[in-house]
Amino acid sequence: MTTNKDILLKECALHEPCSYIAGNTQSIHYKVIQECSKEQCEALIFRGWRRFGSMYFRPICSECRSCESLKIDAPGYTLSKSDRRIVRKNSHLTTVIRHPTLTREHLSLFDRYHRYKHHTRDWDAPKSDPKNYYASFVQGHGDFGFEVLYFEGEKLIAVDLIDILEHGISSLYCYYDPEYNAQSLGRYTLLQQIEFAKRLNLKWIYLGYYVEGCQSLAYKINYQPSLELQGRPEEYETPSWKPLTATDHS
Repeated sequence: MTTNKDILLKECALHEPCSYIAGNTQSIHYKVIQECSKEQCEALIFRGWRRFGSMYFRPICSECRSCESLKIDAPGYTLSKSDRRIVRKNSHLTTVIRHPTLTREHLSLFDRYHRYKHHTRDWDAPKSDPKNYYASFVQGHGDFGFEVLYFEGEKLIAVDLIDILEHGISSLYCYYDPEYNAQSLGRYTLLQQIEFAKRLNLKWIYLGYYVEGCQSLAYKINYQPSLELQGRPEEYETPSWKPLTATDHS
């Protein structure tokens, strides 16, 4: 699947404390790909990989299969009453879509968001570093990586990082100003992704991993209809996805 336009710089597996289940260890398969094409990116995402910058990764834990890749059927998604309230609540926001950038505003907002999550969800709260931010969210975007900026007036209050691919949108990372927590910005940005997909005639929102019992990822199971990736297909294998409902994990 790697073409002559893609340069594989490094491929390895690392073993480290699990990001999602306390007390567990995780094994992660990493690829660092420079100048990855849109087609190559989607082929990996379709098989359960995720992208941060030029790094692509997936779990390969031998004794645990808790990380399940999900994708939302965007055309089939219907807004609930709660969704519609959130859309109305944020209808005054200004939206800018462009390739990812790095500014002081980005770093300040990123810091505020992670300090908030440190206090409410016990996340690690390292101070943002421009080099780390650039490597994770700006580098490697090619012609398919975008940031969606949300402004109230002239104030940046949310950043949603996405890849717009041939058949769907890959949801990478979102952070927002905790002062606007009542506006449900995390949910709103995902609803906007679904709306973007519908406008662009794209089928899927690649939502990343759902881990049962992980509070930070629990919201993902509520977006229906959705599908779950079966197993860990290799790059030469055709992936299989099956319909999933919230009752499958009740």
